[in-house]
Amino acid sequence: MEFEAPLLEGRFLRRYKRFFAEVEVPQLGIVTAHCPNTGSMLGCLTPGAAARLSRAANPNRKLAYTLELLRVGTTWVGVNPARANRLVEEAVRAGRIPELSGYAGVRREVPYGESSRIDLLLERPGAPACYVEVKSVTLGRPPLAQFPDAVSARAAKHMGELARQVAGGARACVVFAVQREDCEVFAPADDIDPAYGRAVRDAHSAGVELLAYRATVQPAGIALRDRLPVRL
Repeated sequence: MEFEAPLLEGRFLRRYKRFFAEVEVPQLGIVTAHCPNTGSMLGCLTPGAAARLSRAANPNRKLAYTLELLRVGTTWVGVNPARANRLVEEAVRAGRIPELSGYAGVRREVPYGESSRIDLLLERPGAPACYVEVKSVTLGRPPLAQFPDAVSARAAKHMGELARQVAGGARACVVFAVQREDCEVFAPADDIDPAYGRAVRDAHSAGVELLAYRATVQPAGIALRDRLPVRL
């Protein structure tokens, strides 16, 4: 996945009110960018770190820029969760996730469960549908990549809903898209949200598949690279 236009270089200053980030850009001074990540972004918010911003296609949007990448040590981290969904969709369509290959139909944001939407619904004739939930992973405590980085009752709810789809005869899978290159293993962040860790293990026991894929993250673009082991 290449970015639609070259990203703007800057220096991260601070995040505030959850959805706002101040970034110092040489050509523009200090700009307020949209921060699309609803998590805590634990370990990513170092003042002075290199940052990259995309510019909104809509000229009338209140905030013209979106925070896309932050530098953590020697590693770029993709902090826009919407990019994870697109990464996984592109990889599925291109056959780069062998576990999810062979599906003729790929639909996005399909309603299911109790007022939920599945990120990707994969379909093919003569086979059960496959419900794919995508989780963007930015938390790294090398060698571990972990999710979530904040308590998320909604994420735990999704695990239960996926388990119910399996009980009904469908296939269900969670893809943890690790948007950083410095981790070798994925594991639930039990110390941050033990309820989510229990929900993941219960869902896995019920037949929900768990996949973790690491991405190569660069200012030019992001691409899923290789599968990581999942430690429960």
